[in-house]
Amino acid sequence: MASAAAKQAPKNTSKASAGGPGAAGVSGGPPIMPLASPLMGKKKKPFLGMPAPLGYVPGLGRGATGFTTRSDIGPARDANDPVDDRHAPPGKRTVGDQMKKNQDDDDEDLNDTNYDEFNGYAGSLFSSGPYEKDDEEADAIYAALDKRMDERRKERRELREKEEIEKYRMERPKIQQQFSDLKRKLAEVSEEEWLSIPEVGDARNKRQRNPRYEKLTPVPDSFFSKHLQTGENHTTVDPLQGLGGLNTPYPGSMTPGLMTPGTGELDMRKIGQARNTLMDMRLSQVSDSVSGQTVVDPKGYLTDLNSMIPTHGGDISDIKKARLLLKSVRETNPHHPPAWIASARLEEVTGKLQVARNLIMKGTEMCPKSEDVWLEAARLQPGDTAKAVVAQAVRHLPQSVRIYIRAAELETDVRAKKRVLRKALENVSKSVRLWKTAVELEEPEDARIMLSRAVECCPTSVELWLALARLETYENARRVLNKARENIPTDRHIWITAAKLEEANGNTQMVDKIIDRAITSLHANGVEINREQWIQDAEECDKASSVATCQAVIRAVIGIGIEEEDRKHTWMEDAESCVAHGALECARAIYAHALQVFPSKKSVWLRAAYFEKNHGTRESLEALLQRAVAHCPKAEVLWLMGAKSKWLAEDVPAARSILALAFQANPNSEEIWLAAVKLESENNEYERARRLLAKARSSAPTARVFMKSVKLEWVLGNIDAAQELCTEALKHYEDFPKLWMMRGQIEEQCENMDKAREAYNQGLKKCPHSVALWLLLSRLEERVGQLTRARAILEKARLKNPQSPELWLESVRLEFRAGLKNISNTLMAKALQECPNSGILWAEAVFLEARPQRKTKSVDALKKCEHDPHVLLAVAKLFWSERKITKAREWFLRTVKIEPDLGDAWALFYKFELQHGTEEQQEEVRKRCENAEPRHGELWCAESKHVLNWQKKTGEILALVASKIKNTF
Repeated sequence: MASAAAKQAPKNTSKASAGGPGAAGVSGGPPIMPLASPLMGKKKKPFLGMPAPLGYVPGLGRGATGFTTRSDIGPARDANDPVDDRHAPPGKRTVGDQMKKNQDDDDEDLNDTNYDEFNGYAGSLFSSGPYEKDDEEADAIYAALDKRMDERRKERRELREKEEIEKYRMERPKIQQQFSDLKRKLAEVSEEEWLSIPEVGDARNKRQRNPRYEKLTPVPDSFFSKHLQTGENHTTVDPLQGLGGLNTPYPGSMTPGLMTPGTGELDMRKIGQARNTLMDMRLSQVSDSVSGQTVVDPKGYLTDLNSMIPTHGGDISDIKKARLLLKSVRETNPHHPPAWIASARLEEVTGKLQVARNLIMKGTEMCPKSEDVWLEAARLQPGDTAKAVVAQAVRHLPQSVRIYIRAAELETDVRAKKRVLRKALENVSKSVRLWKTAVELEEPEDARIMLSRAVECCPTSVELWLALARLETYENARRVLNKARENIPTDRHIWITAAKLEEANGNTQMVDKIIDRAITSLHANGVEINREQWIQDAEECDKASSVATCQAVIRAVIGIGIEEEDRKHTWMEDAESCVAHGALECARAIYAHALQVFPSKKSVWLRAAYFEKNHGTRESLEALLQRAVAHCPKAEVLWLMGAKSKWLAEDVPAARSILALAFQANPNSEEIWLAAVKLESENNEYERARRLLAKARSSAPTARVFMKSVKLEWVLGNIDAAQELCTEALKHYEDFPKLWMMRGQIEEQCENMDKAREAYNQGLKKCPHSVALWLLLSRLEERVGQLTRARAILEKARLKNPQSPELWLESVRLEFRAGLKNISNTLMAKALQECPNSGILWAEAVFLEARPQRKTKSVDALKKCEHDPHVLLAVAKLFWSERKITKAREWFLRTVKIEPDLGDAWALFYKFELQHGTEEQQEEVRKRCENAEPRHGELWCAESKHVLNWQKKTGEILALVASKIKNTF
């Protein structure tokens, strides 16, 4: 044993000196004393226990550095071995868990699932690197930027959150709100109906229906007080305490705070304080637990209370919640006026008017400098009390204009109102609103005197100056306006009023000068000339019948701020806008200015001419057209408009002279030739018309000229001449389908069906894409009883002209007329597949359905063709068939507004008014139809192009078409 200990001692010593935790050379501590042993008497080494020399590294000489042994790191451990910490949380209780956690901490998660396009990776990409001072400065700068940007977006974010909350409440209302409309209907239930409601049977058994409830009798307070006074001890053992001891005497078991000192009675005041403490604890839930500051923005949820304040019959819990919140706001910030106002209005809504008055009066004590609180108090109080409240408010706020106005409103006598307002003007003489209110109560003479004083006190009020100018005479008004311009050199209304004043007194030559001076003066004073505002002022002048001022303003500002290439387009839009606003003189002035700048633009002359035609007189239109043809002699439409205007005025010689001048300016013009022919034929000058047509065929032969020649002979009954002309025309223009149509119709009129069929067939060889020719041939075959041939013709036509709604419609109607309704429905389905956006097909499909399905079909038609006039007309007819007169009239109006050229819509509308409208409504439809001059429509063209109706006017054709319409729908 002794030798073993001797062997072990040097080993331990060398190990301690070789870098053990107690080595003196390393730690600098006191030398370690060797243990007592039997070898203590042996001579020890001289370096033992001495400090190591400078730069000494243990083991360096024998190469024993830079490696570790198992004894240094301990025994190897399995991944499932438990860690040393017995209280480690789940997931960290084994060695493997710890190693995995360390590896996760070291490795950054750069997976795609951890990447966001805006924020990048969820963690920092450089979290493993050192965090230096410049990183800290950069983070501080970014934090400041984020804070600044957040402040800028705060209002928008709060507004968006508020809208989202409201939207959420609208989309997900409470069950009570969902049934609120049904609850309101309960008010209409009579007592008899209520009593007649049968009782709901109870399916429960007897024991469930009649449970034996536990009866509880409340103990009176005298019982407690009696036992408190006795102070007797109870020696019963509490089973919860086991055998640990006896109960404390009864009085001692009470909380000391609930006992009044020296007595055995309950202190009710302490109980109330405890209840308040509990309430404070609940209210503290809306407070920040860290800083103690409320995290609820008073302004934020005061405005949000608009959605929380319930109406009459609202949920009681909502009322209590709102009341609790408002109480919290008042206690948090008692000097916040909106809190008191919202509290009072909540009580007012719930019917507690006196509580509301008390609250708002308490609010006036807490916020005596708030106008809103005083005004709310005056509103809630009855008459005399309100006056006293307002008087008290005036003492606190002697400069408040709103309180003075409220005081005047509370007075019922005019003299008392005047007295209040004059007293107010003594204290607040600079208030324009007070002066205006006071002036409105005075007679004109007294008002003039008050206004003269008002403009002295408020020299910058334009309204007071203008009001004074209106009450003065002409000379005095000029002086007043001059003074106003001196005091307010930057206001345009004073200049415009001065111009209107001069115009009203006949000095129209001064109007342009005043407006020009106004523009110059305002420019000199640094005022930007806003073109839109000046045009609005001109429209107001137009409505006030100040035409010269209106035109002068337009001329002065119409060109300001517009690029040269945009002038024409912008001015035309301005003119249309003025017409839409009813300012016709403004529009006329804009057109006049545009014509001065663009005298050779035909489009501007045309717009001006149409404006005069719709809104002006015949004389103004003719004067404009005379100027137009002088500047644009090659514009045929302007010549024709002038000739038509003269013709409508029954001045045929003047119309002829205009057309003669048009011939000189536009020789061999087809339009002017045909207009001259129409003029002569309409006035029964048939020979002159024939000569004109013969001259036109020789000098300017066109297909239309030949067609008009054939038409003239046909309507006059010269069938042979018409056929000869038609044959001659077809030699030159065999690809003009209307000539083939006229030839076939002439043969049909003469009962020559074979020749008519031949004409149509020849025409289709030359013009296979003319839908009208295919329809005429099909109807001819149907008329002679060849239904199969008509069907085959239409099928062939559809092959030649795919996606043609007219051909599909004729096929459907052919089967319907033949009594084959199922086939017509099948064809309609195919037609709608090929032409899904065809209005005429959808309109026909509505009335192919049975009555119950028509409404659904009309909805589908409107989805596909929302603005198609035929679909709108079908809907109007549908309402008409259901006797919904008002709706039918609305849809008829919508149809003729979208497409005024559709004659069928006007005819059906007129027929509708003949049955259900007044004479004024019928006359209005007829006049609007004559102004629109419709040219198209299946029913309309069948009558207007009939040879017997060729001289009838639009109104006569309207009546004729309406008379032939039958309400079969």
